[in-house]
Amino acid sequence: MMLKNKVILVTGSTNGIGAAIARRCVAEGAKIMIHGRKEECARKLTKELGEASSFLLADLMDANVYTYLITETVKKFGRLDGLVNNAGIYPRNNIDSVNLEVCEKIMRINFYAPLLLCKAAVKVFRKQKKSAAIVNIGSMNAYTGQPDLLVYSASKGALMTMTRNLADSLGSELIRVNQLNVGWTPTDNEICLKMSEGLPENWQERIPKMYAPSGRLLSPDNIASHVIFWLSDQSAPVSGAVYEVEQYPIIGRNRLNDLVIQ
Repeated sequence: MMLKNKVILVTGSTNGIGAAIARRCVAEGAKIMIHGRKEECARKLTKELGEASSFLLADLMDANVYTYLITETVKKFGRLDGLVNNAGIYPRNNIDSVNLEVCEKIMRINFYAPLLLCKAAVKVFRKQKKSAAIVNIGSMNAYTGQPDLLVYSASKGALMTMTRNLADSLGSELIRVNQLNVGWTPTDNEICLKMSEGLPENWQERIPKMYAPSGRLLSPDNIASHVIFWLSDQSAPVSGAVYEVEQYPIIGRNRLNDLVIQ
């Protein structure tokens, strides 16, 4: 088991990628603190995972919850070995529609919350005086992003710089910080969103190979497998890595051979 006896907090873990990470953490021997806003979903997942899990309800827009999530995890399980900053929002906006309110909300959830959770977690890690791991869930949009994900893309770019900065400053304390820039993954929320934007039912099963060379998109379970590795001692001593979880190269990809002009 890759995470035997470790205690992990995963934000945004009542569904989608976060829930897949929680399940895999328990399967690998960890105790898991689930976080979300919907009590029904949290209770359902906790019941599924059994005594190795517990849950906390908190809105990451609330500045008081960052320390709360860390301290309550320690109270429940006695320690903290890993933090996965998975929670995030991705409302559509571009240069014409963006405003200060939108910027503040997205940055608060996607960047400030992970930063301040890291701050609270590092205090615990230092007291424990043992190695620890933080995994930030980023996005391939961090490099440029699609036109209607302007602020989301910027928030993931900020998260990427934060990851490298913290890895550099915390490395000598054996606190590792890495980021997974995740590619297109059809979670339940993503499937519904794309249908609301005009894609047909079961669109995720009919993706052209230009976007999914393997014949299918990534799954939450695929992402969870990579998270487990970066939480585990098997990825040590690597820190400051930005690892692209996608089935093709993100940077410099040239698909002009696929161009069709009619």
